[in-house]
Formats: sequence, C-alpha cells, structure tokens
Amino acid sequence: MLVDFEVIKRAQAGDSAAFNEIVLAYRKRILGIVMRAIARPEDVEDVAQEVFLRLYFSLDQLRTAEVFEPWLYRLTVNAAYDYLRKQKRRQEYRMSDLSEQQVLLADATAGGKAERDEQYNKKIRESVDALLGAVSEADRILLMLKEVEGLSLKELEKVYKVNENALKVRLFRARQRVLKAYGEAGKGKAPAKSGE
Repeated sequence: MLVDFEVIKRAQAGDSAAFNEIVLAYRKRILGIVMRAIARPEDVEDVAQEVFLRLYFSLDQLRTAEVFEPWLYRLTVNAAYDYLRKQKRRQEYRMSDLSEQQVLLADATAGGKAERDEQYNKKIRESVDALLGAVSEADRILLMLKEVEGLSLKELEKVYKVNENALKVRLFRARQRVLKAYGEAGKGKAPAKSGE
C-alpha cells in the first residue's frame, strides 16, 4: 500500500491534508489505469478527477486497510466504464446529426472496410485450413475441439476416454506438428503430413 492506514483514517475523519496525501500517492497509478482503459489522453485527467471525487465521497464506507487498493482500483475501473458508456451514447447521438451525404460516405467507407476485413479473415481461414491440412486427421480434430470449439480438458477426457495428462501430451504434440508445418510453409516447402 502506498499510504498508511492511519492516513486513510485521518482522511475519513475529514482531514483534507491526509486526503491530499492519498491523491498524491495514487495519482500516477490511477492516471495510468485510466489511460489504458479509455485511450483518450485528452480526457484522462477528467476521469481521474472523477475517481478521486468518488473516493472522497465514499471513503467513510471503508472498514479495513487490506481492501483499500482493490476498492480504489474498482472505483477507477467503474469510472472508466462510465466514461466509455457516455462516449458511446454521444457517438450514437452525433450520428443523427450527420447530413444524408455524410451518412452515405460513412456507409461507403464502412463497406470498404468490411470488404477488406472479410478478405483478411478469408486469408486467415485459408492459412489455418492449410496448416491443419498438413497434420493428421486426429491432430486436426483434437485441435479443432480444443481451440475452436473451446472444449475443456474434462470434456475432452469424455470424448477421447483418456486421462487429462494423456490429453495434454496429445495437444502439445499436435501443436508442435502445426508449428512445424507453419515453419515449413514459411520456408516454401510443401509441408509433409505427420501423424501419431
């Protein structure tokens, strides 16, 4: 903790110098969290100020020193979320203020971006399919179940009727074969199909 609990107790009792000590101790850390959360340098100070206002008005609710920092970080995250929600509402409101020509231009731009995104995603899918095609069917199915479908090791145990350690070994080896195929594809070699 960056300040003693005694300082927090004094701030709870209304000592403004103690509260200023807390602000000075945590200001840099709070600004850093807010900056990473909202990614808008021009508004970081405002959101951080909101955090310290919330801290000031709710400090009397704090009972133990151990929860001070997590509680302060929760206040920070909540203030950042509130800011982001307000920004989203503002952007939605502003959209209605655009002229018809601006809306058409925005739609065309978004359409071009969507097309580029689709082409990129298609390329990624083709690359993944090619890599998975370079490994055995058993590896491909196991990796698809784990990585794409998101099955847990416990669920995979039921599917494969083997223990968790055996599955971990199979997954490790399957991933290694995919990495090997990726390396060979990068060198211009036709990947050799490998199996267990």
